[in-house]
Amino acid sequence: MALVSTKEMFEKAYDGGYAIGAFNVNNMEIVQGITEAAGELKSPVILQVSKGARAYANHKYLVKMVEAAVEENPEIPIALHLDHGDSFELCKSCIDGGFTSVMIDASSKSFEDNIALTKQVVEYAHAHGVVVEAELGTLAGVEDEVCVEAGPSKVAPLLVPLMITNMAAGNVSIMFNLKGKSINVVTACATGTNSIGEAFRTIQYGDADV
Repeated sequence: MALVSTKEMFEKAYDGGYAIGAFNVNNMEIVQGITEAAGELKSPVILQVSKGARAYANHKYLVKMVEAAVEENPEIPIALHLDHGDSFELCKSCIDGGFTSVMIDASSKSFEDNIALTKQVVEYAHAHGVVVEAELGTLAGVEDEVCVEAGPSKVAPLLVPLMITNMAAGNVSIMFNLKGKSINVVTACATGTNSIGEAFRTIQYGDADV
């Protein structure tokens, strides 16, 4: 079995009513430990690589280690995901280099620049069959090399049209602030529909009434 797309994973998880673990890796022992445990449990798993881990361990080494894990565990689906990529160039390099999912985190930029960069990554990724996660709006703190200060978010008023536009092509993870409260909403998979009701039907979890 080759590396799989998280879209395929999430479709099955949604239908089956279960969650999928995503774990960050940066060396052989971590890759082995996670995938061997997943293999024993017959559980699909997402292996995540941050920008820092990629620089530390080398892109090719990491991909080859994950490919070895796929060969050693042919009975379980494994996806390779870029965690908190901060540029189009980084996301493109991972897409071209074998990742099946990428995250573009442009939350340190203005909302308008965030949307523009996310759109650029989505267009390139979807043309190559790769799923995109994006962070729209701001969550204060430091994630890998992305540093964001607390501030107002413009995401909430655009939540519905963004979800409807993007979900037809793949899964979308949306994080935003609403009235000063941090909200995390993760959509499970594409529905292939433009219905608002169907769009919200794919929301797996969250703590906002939207």
